[in-house]
Parts: sequence; C-alpha cells; structure tokens
Amino acid sequence: MRRRKSSQRSILPATGILILLCLIALVLVLIPVRAQSIYGPPTPRVGLWGIVQYSARLLWHDGLLTRPLDLAGADRSFDIDQGESVNSIAVRLQSDGIIADASAFRDYVIYTGLDTTIQAGKYTLSPALSIVDVARHLQDATPQDVTFVVLPGWRLEEVAATLPTSGLAVTPEEFIAVAAQHPAGYDFFVSGASSEGFLYPDSYVFPRNTSAEELLDALVRNFSLHVGADLREGFARQGLSVYQGVTLASLVQREAVKPEEQSTIASVFLNRLNAGIKLDSDPTVQYALGYNADQQTWWTNPLSANDLQFDSPFNTYVYGGLPPEPIDSPGAEALRAVAFPAQTPYYYFRARCDGSGLHLFAETFDEHLANACP
Repeated sequence: MRRRKSSQRSILPATGILILLCLIALVLVLIPVRAQSIYGPPTPRVGLWGIVQYSARLLWHDGLLTRPLDLAGADRSFDIDQGESVNSIAVRLQSDGIIADASAFRDYVIYTGLDTTIQAGKYTLSPALSIVDVARHLQDATPQDVTFVVLPGWRLEEVAATLPTSGLAVTPEEFIAVAAQHPAGYDFFVSGASSEGFLYPDSYVFPRNTSAEELLDALVRNFSLHVGADLREGFARQGLSVYQGVTLASLVQREAVKPEEQSTIASVFLNRLNAGIKLDSDPTVQYALGYNADQQTWWTNPLSANDLQFDSPFNTYVYGGLPPEPIDSPGAEALRAVAFPAQTPYYYFRARCDGSGLHLFAETFDEHLANACP
C-alpha cells in the first residue's frame, strides 16, 4: 500500500506540470490570435517570439492604440527627417501632444512592419487621430516635393539605402541598376565607368514621382555645376584628369576625419603617386571588401592583415596607382584639397593615439613607425 501511495504522489506533480505547460502553450497561441484579430497580421520580420512579445504589448496598451488623445485637438505640422529613427519619431509625437504614449506607437509600427515604410516629409497631424491612424498617415507625406540628402563620403549603395525612407518612389535596386552606368553628355567620365563618386553631396528637393534616371541625372548635373574651371585647372596642375581628381578626392574624404587635414592628406597621396609608391589607403580595402553583415556597415573596421591582402583592383595595398573608380562621393572640401593641396614633404600618415581623429605625418618610413601607438 505504501508503494502505491508513493507512486500516486509522484504522478500528481508531473500531471500538474504538464497541465501548466499546456496552459502556457495555449496562452502563447491565444495572445497572437487575439492581437491579430484587433490590429491585423504581424510582420514575419520580428520572428515567432517577437510576434508573441509584441502581441502581448499591444493587448496591454489596449485603448491607447485606438483611442485619440484629444478629439477636439487642432491640426499641427510634424516633420520627419530623412533617416530619422522610429524611436525619435515616437518620442517627438508624444512630446508634441499628438499621441498619448511613444512606447505604444513604437510597438504597433514594429509589430505591423510599418516602421520600415515611414516616409520622410512634412505632415499635418492631429491629436484627434488614434495611434493606429497616425502610423498609417506617416506612410505617405502630404507634400508632392520631398527633401533628399546625400552626405560626403557615401558610396553608391549608401545613397540607395536612404531611398525607402526618403519619400521618393525609386527603390534602391532601381537606383543602383541605373547608376551602374554613367549619364551621357558629361566630359569627365571614362568609358565604362559607373556614376560612383559623382553623386554630389548636397540637399535636394524632388517631386515624389521622380524616376531613378531623373534622380541620377540631377545628382550628376549638380556635380558638374560645382566642378568649374578653377577645380579643373587645379586637377590639371597635379597631373590629374577630372576623373582621377575625383577618385583621389574620394580617398581623401574617407581618410580625413577632420576637414582641416584634407589638404595635407591629399599632399601625401600626391607625393606617393609622383614617387611611384603604392597609396596603402585603408578605405580602398574597405570599399573592395563590400558590405560587412556582422558590423552592418560598408566600411569594415578594423581591417585585418588578411583584409589588406584582399585581391581587388581597388586595393591600393596590392596594386599601385589610383583605384579604377572613386570609392565614394567626395564633398567640396575634399575636391578642393586635391586640386589645391598643401605643399609638404610627407609620404606617410597614421591616426594619433589620443582619439582626436587627427593624424601624425612623417617623411620617412622610420618616422612613420615611430609614430605608432605604444
């Protein structure tokens, strides 16, 4: 009899655990089902566990998502900058008195996937809208014109990556495909070259229905307008064509953290070119390596010893002279640094060890080695 009682006691906890696990599993299924019935299907991008988490959060927020903050609230303007984060948008919506809770907005747009399609532009929003309504309004800016920004040092793919949040109808894939060729009618391109390097860094205003071809032509045309006779003559005095000058300026743009060093860095590269010394420029290796999925950047940092031996015509540690094309779009200061470089005896430079972003310059390799960090 004692053995039977012991067996029964051991079965009861196991049964209870099984029932508890079944209840947990049931809840994990019911929560997403309930959330989907109210707020629509979730984006697969968040994953299975993310769906459960965000479903639970939406149900917790409950009326915050569907109830306006103030039914009598007046319209107000709200601007979203190109590339602005969802967190920043949510916080500003709350601080501007348009929505009641930034976290509820953020959870809703991530759950639905609307966070990836919020458009930059100018909006007219009202606290009489619910969070759900506001999120949907932000998928389409009211004005027909949008601002598009290209920053100095961006490579072609980085320019393209801003398109989904720019308000323009052009996709990254469309723009990259078009920019793989250079527009006709410009005398500074070489045969077979892409448009890399000639997407002039600036702030632009475009109609929302601008095509990929029109976008590319506007960026290159702006470059042409900014590269006048003085820059062309400056490049020529350095023994460079316009294309070569832009290519070298693209290296200077990535190497110089501080703009005031650009003309000195340009002088180092020009001294090395004239002496037949390889440029040994890290950004050319980074460009050759392409996108680093682990670091989520096009500019791998730091570079390994193996990286420096990567076999690519862009790798200036392996091949002499300039890379075959620019590696990014240089800004006006980098272009002028190459056209009008400082006159120096330097052949080497390396980053200072104080984190200032400045460099130490040297005439000889021994001096360059002595400048290494301890």
